[in-house]
Amino acid sequence: MHHSQIAQRVFNTALMVDPAKALAFITGLGPRITGSEISVEGLEIAPEDRNTATLPARSSLFGDDLSRRQAQGGGRPFAVVDGIAVIEIAGTLVHRGAWIGQSSGLTSYEGIAAQLQAALADPTIRGIALDIDSFGGEVAGAFDLADRIRAARAQKPVHAFVADHALSAGYALASQADRIILPRTGTVGSIGVVAMHSDMSGALDQKGIAVTLIHAGACKVNANPYQPLPEAVRTRIAGELADLRQLFAETVAEGRGQRLDTQRALSTEAAVFRGEAAVFAGLADEVADPVTAFHAFAAAPRGTSNPRGKGFLMTTTPEDHAAPTAAPAANPAPELAANPAPEPTAPAVPPPQAEAATSIEAIRAEAAEVAQVCAQAARLGVSIDAADALTRGIKPEALRAKVLADLAARSDAAGIIATAPATGAKESPIIAAARKSAAAR
Repeated sequence: MHHSQIAQRVFNTALMVDPAKALAFITGLGPRITGSEISVEGLEIAPEDRNTATLPARSSLFGDDLSRRQAQGGGRPFAVVDGIAVIEIAGTLVHRGAWIGQSSGLTSYEGIAAQLQAALADPTIRGIALDIDSFGGEVAGAFDLADRIRAARAQKPVHAFVADHALSAGYALASQADRIILPRTGTVGSIGVVAMHSDMSGALDQKGIAVTLIHAGACKVNANPYQPLPEAVRTRIAGELADLRQLFAETVAEGRGQRLDTQRALSTEAAVFRGEAAVFAGLADEVADPVTAFHAFAAAPRGTSNPRGKGFLMTTTPEDHAAPTAAPAANPAPELAANPAPEPTAPAVPPPQAEAATSIEAIRAEAAEVAQVCAQAARLGVSIDAADALTRGIKPEALRAKVLADLAARSDAAGIIATAPATGAKESPIIAAARKSAAAR
């Protein structure tokens, strides 16, 4: 921060500003500008007001200064609408950013965590709405915050409202909500990790600049920007990114449960899904206007018990995890072995008629699911013959995989813009391949 430039615009010049605002500004930034405490002649500020005006408020891993100060003043570190805490997750997400957000273009994980904790501790808050519009950010801190959001669901319902992006780290957080709602143009996904290396060696050579790195430790200057990236270092970084991507997918699966498991999250190959395609892929739960969906969330009956033990039941939500089936014990407990249960009076094996009825019901259910997948695919612009799929015995999961692969390929091709080649120029092989792929569809 350029304190000298700020001082020139504050002192010894005419200002058009409310005195209370000027007093808060001087009280907060004055010591940082002058290096010592300052007083304003004719204007005094009470000690309790000085505490709320002093900047900067901080939220760290181990302390939440901003929430404490707002609590002293009777305020909250988030907006409240009809008993719902609205926590904004916008812009670039960063680690160890103290308390930043709003117009800065950045949001810190610590700030989000502080708001989340305050909402959980406030008995007047019935639910938590995550207002998300972010293309992602830093890996550091993202997964820890995701765990905290998922844990919050055990106390109060958490819904994520995407308008219009929840990508990469933004999706890592959104995926931990009980439910994800996005508009028709909203996008979610990008379950992947990226790292960039800048090789400045060529530019430095052109300018006649030589950089000498003196170091101790063979790996100390790995991936420095003054030398080309060695292949061994590239391989090591790629391996680290693969591990992080695995952790990303596992975190998403923890939040989404049966709606999107680890393998399906990985199979998206970091593709981005829009609107109904996101719901089809299991990355979201509903396509709706976020404002309308939020009001429905807020209008849900107060105090309704949640059969899943997640606080108030704000809306109908698909079950996250199926109840685990208890495996038979290999060695029964001694007391059970000594006192075996009486023989059952009813036959353990169902009659043939029951087996046949169960088999027919299973076939009908699978056929209905195939038809549903084909109908959803048609709305997404992917044509599948339901009758042919049933005749060939193709399972619903295989059909879903085919549709997702087609959508992912279409997303990749969308970034290719074909232009007319110059007279006599040979057509680009990339454009030719894209044209051939489009013609095949």
